[in-house]
Amino acid sequence: MAIKPTRERLKASPQTEHKRLPPWLRVKANHSRSFQEVGALMEGLSLHTVCQEALCPNRGECWGEGTATFLLLGDVCTRSCKFCDVKHGQPGPLDWGEPERTARSVQTLGLEHAVVTSVNRDERRDGGAPIFAMVIRRIRELQPGCSVEVLIPDFKGSLEALKIVMDARPDILNHNLETVPRLFKTIQPQSSLAASRATLINAKKLQPGALTKSGLMVGLGDTLAEIKETMAEIRSWEVDILTIGQYLQPSRNHLPVERFYTPEEFQQLEEYGLELGFRWVESGPLVRSSYHAAEQVRALRA
Repeated sequence: MAIKPTRERLKASPQTEHKRLPPWLRVKANHSRSFQEVGALMEGLSLHTVCQEALCPNRGECWGEGTATFLLLGDVCTRSCKFCDVKHGQPGPLDWGEPERTARSVQTLGLEHAVVTSVNRDERRDGGAPIFAMVIRRIRELQPGCSVEVLIPDFKGSLEALKIVMDARPDILNHNLETVPRLFKTIQPQSSLAASRATLINAKKLQPGALTKSGLMVGLGDTLAEIKETMAEIRSWEVDILTIGQYLQPSRNHLPVERFYTPEEFQQLEEYGLELGFRWVESGPLVRSSYHAAEQVRALRA
């Protein structure tokens, strides 16, 4: 029997009553013309964005500036991570028209930097990697000069699948570790720390000139000491860019927030990351993987 996609949301605040959001996590709604145009474009082209599917708190800011992070391989994930609000279950067949529609939307928006990510497609041996490669190449054809960042799954550690993506030469290869090793299996039981490590290390080996990137979310029971230890480990894999943001509970069915880190603590982590040798650290309460991504590639490619 196929598992039906499910997503139960709170009708009010996504946080439980005893975990009210601190002031620095409250986001104003954005109803600008650009925001509405981006949303209408995605709907019209039957495209998914991680901005919508993962309830990103920066959607108003990014869409207001005419940018978005595209979600490939459909909108149903084969994994059921305890922090993620993307639907999970048994996905349908791959949509081979996605790359063309995605590239067309990048062209229509006139993007200088495009971010594409995906759900996990563990039912496929290649994890859907060919779709990533097709998107990268088609964006380059339709929007010359546009840099492309891919935020990929771990492909179960498959070097063959990773090579398919790297052969298309993305400007930034991003794969999020998400959390500290102690909590890894608790929050993403179907994922593998070894596969994540291999993905980031092998990406650099396959394309030494590519920028690699990873991300952490904090507040799931981790400590500052554990976060710093994990940052040091990620840097030992020659990762160039690191993002760190506050975990927010999407619904009562997801793991609760154990702690809200302060802006000062995020600043401390940013400074520590730069001391470790990361070329760019984006650390803040509302930071997500693709936040300020265009600025990162412009600065590091200059």
